[in-house]
Amino acid sequence: MTERSFRVIENEWIRLADGTRLAARIWMPDGAEVETVPAVLEFLPYRKRNGTAPRDESTYPAFAAAGIAGVRVDIRGSGESEGVIDGEYTPRELSDTVEVIEWIASRPWSNGNVGMMGISWGGFNCLQVAALKPPALKAVISIASTVDRYNDDIHYKNGTHLSAQLSWAATMLAYQSRPPDPEIVGDAWKEMWLERLEHEPFFMADWLSHQRRDAFWEQGSICEDFDAFPVPALVIAGWADGYRNTPLKAVEGMPDKAKALVGPWVHKYPHFAYPKPRADFLGEAIAWWGRWLRNDDNGAESLPQMRAFILDGPRPALWRESDPGYWIAKDQWTPPQERNLRLDEAGRLSESPSTPFAGTMRLRSPLDTGVAAGEWFTSKPDAELAGDQRIDDAGSLVFDSAPLEEECVLLGQPRLSVRLTSDAPQGNLCARIVDLHPDGTATRICFGVLNLAHRHSNADPQPMAPGEPTEIEMTLDACGYRIAPGHRMRLALSSAYWPTILPPPCDAGLDIELASLRLALPLLGDHRRIQVAQPAVADPLPRYETLVDGSGGRRVERDLVSGVTAYKVFEDTGLNRHPGNGLASRDTREETWSILANDPLSMTGEARWTCHAQRAGWEASTHCISTLACTETEWVISATVEAFHNGKSVFTRTRSERIARDLM
Repeated sequence: MTERSFRVIENEWIRLADGTRLAARIWMPDGAEVETVPAVLEFLPYRKRNGTAPRDESTYPAFAAAGIAGVRVDIRGSGESEGVIDGEYTPRELSDTVEVIEWIASRPWSNGNVGMMGISWGGFNCLQVAALKPPALKAVISIASTVDRYNDDIHYKNGTHLSAQLSWAATMLAYQSRPPDPEIVGDAWKEMWLERLEHEPFFMADWLSHQRRDAFWEQGSICEDFDAFPVPALVIAGWADGYRNTPLKAVEGMPDKAKALVGPWVHKYPHFAYPKPRADFLGEAIAWWGRWLRNDDNGAESLPQMRAFILDGPRPALWRESDPGYWIAKDQWTPPQERNLRLDEAGRLSESPSTPFAGTMRLRSPLDTGVAAGEWFTSKPDAELAGDQRIDDAGSLVFDSAPLEEECVLLGQPRLSVRLTSDAPQGNLCARIVDLHPDGTATRICFGVLNLAHRHSNADPQPMAPGEPTEIEMTLDACGYRIAPGHRMRLALSSAYWPTILPPPCDAGLDIELASLRLALPLLGDHRRIQVAQPAVADPLPRYETLVDGSGGRRVERDLVSGVTAYKVFEDTGLNRHPGNGLASRDTREETWSILANDPLSMTGEARWTCHAQRAGWEASTHCISTLACTETEWVISATVEAFHNGKSVFTRTRSERIARDLM
């Protein structure tokens, strides 16, 4: 196909029915008014001017050159769009998106067919909007997203409270506190900014008010009615990211609509993600849009239902540039056959023990067990990825196999069942599957967590009956992994996984009935080896002018006198100036979690953000502090925002709230 020339419309206003104007940046193929084109929408709260500009500028020019318009729109109350955001994936957000799709389809340059895509927020809302069935929306590409907002996002996981919930609430507080660019909105910028600062919500309060899987989380969870999902969906994720389950759930729930692609990646677009190998996302996407938005005869509808990268024993490292492994395809996804393991008479994981291991073992992990887990939400292949698991194995019950005589290749979600007794009404259980290399290095394959009060239902949890044996079943996160001959497999159980999940109000001890333990491993089964095309450009992100270098770090500190363990994160983007619009910006984040290893009520979390933007004669910045603590019966949260214009404070506010704990 001959590449088309195109132009960039730096800003175009889309007026909604209520009068609110949304700001759009458009990559428009030349001649579209004569030869109409399809369009792809990405609808985000992350600022098209200086937030997502690098990745937008690595993606939409390629679409436009292929004759597909790219429309990048700031959500209400973000970037240069008017109004105030009202939450995450709210009915109003989705309704606004439907209006934007209608606006695109009605343009004289449009052929009437619209696609929608995105990673994370944009991956979520493209699925959610498609479920509303706007007529012009014909296909979606969803990257690092979820079909179940309660169990597969940054809030809760099988009833456990993810610390990422505070991290993300703090991030959104900081992001939404940033002003619009005066170059686009003119003198109205300050009035718009002050309106946002006054009325932006602190998302954490909403999320903590819904600790069960209720209607709040059902809204926007397309798994509630997979059968009604109307359009083809290419669903992409990375094994190194927290959103790794969605491709499998999509092809299981929507086998006639969904195609899955899972690589080794962190939370990034596949054409510039780590660890490598990368994938030619631009080529994949252009073919997908061509097939479904203009009826190109390119075979995209015949893609295998599942394509996945099988990790082949990667080792924890300071920086994982690339991971060993290979690509496979399964033309039709079917529930995997399982390899069932139990404990033999020596306490080893075994496929067919002649005599199961008898007795019980006590599990009561130090509450700081979990510091080698890495981040739930990963953006770099460094300490954000899970480290050597021997650190956390020290606070866990571990059960190993003998060295494997043959390879064991997994693809799917492992399942664990066990009978246990708790000495408290609340408690958490974490299970990790670990690859033990011959030299002892321990690589986490996957993990799962469960709030024991949610063992039967996330909508109607029930406390444990202390002293009463209870059957527990839990599903771990998806994995694609080869355990090589000579390696051993480890199952590690812990009652804490901090700071990934936060502790319940009581430090429960669990008695594990060893003969009851069963681990079902999903086997790869029938497949074929394939090649997945690499990006044509090895480093597609544009380079901006760096005025101040960025930096980052993570560390764990243990005070041996006080007994406090602190987990600390620091990230600084540096000060970078966009060469086209001249806007320079910098964001810094400091996050600290602390806990006493024997006191669950000592847990605290604090996230500090500074966001700064400037151009000649103008600068604006915000300082945001978000905190989380607890009592036996309450979550205690606060949010402080202070805003500065040209160094002078123009707004400050602190909000505090105490929210009852609900079996959590």
